[in-house]
Amino acid sequence: MGLEIERKFLPAERPDWLAGRTAERIEQGYLALGEAEQVRLRSADDRRLLTVKRGEGAVREEVEIGLDEAQFQALWPLTEARRLRKTRYRVPLEGGLEAEVDAYEGGLDGLLVAEVEFDSQEQSRDFEPPPWFGGEITGDPRYSNRRLAVDGPPMPGLRRGGNM
Repeated sequence: MGLEIERKFLPAERPDWLAGRTAERIEQGYLALGEAEQVRLRSADDRRLLTVKRGEGAVREEVEIGLDEAQFQALWPLTEARRLRKTRYRVPLEGGLEAEVDAYEGGLDGLLVAEVEFDSQEQSRDFEPPPWFGGEITGDPRYSNRRLAVDGPPMPGLRRGGNM
């Protein structure tokens, strides 16, 4: 079982330079949702994954298992009404870190979230986000992917980060 240490941010607008970056298309749906646990399916380019996460906030337990296409397709219908689509951009940062910037689609169109994963809690605490990251939303349940997939935008009419 791995440990996931991350911080999330809500950019006020989409940086112009983001459009020129290589991106990954992601579809994900949730098989099971508990108070502090979730079981997720994800299709990202040519990868299919089953992920179990436990905990909330900046530090969580995470286990990922690769699936073949038939396994994924057998489970995918069970995620109906608990899905989201996004395009993920990877942005290099100082100190060898990388931001994953997710531009959401469909009912979440316009929402942009930047996330950075860390090797340690100390590295997470010492991280100074670049100004374009905007406000921090680490631990804000309204911006968890599971809540976005089930409840939609955190606030009606939310249009952060601009359109593609």
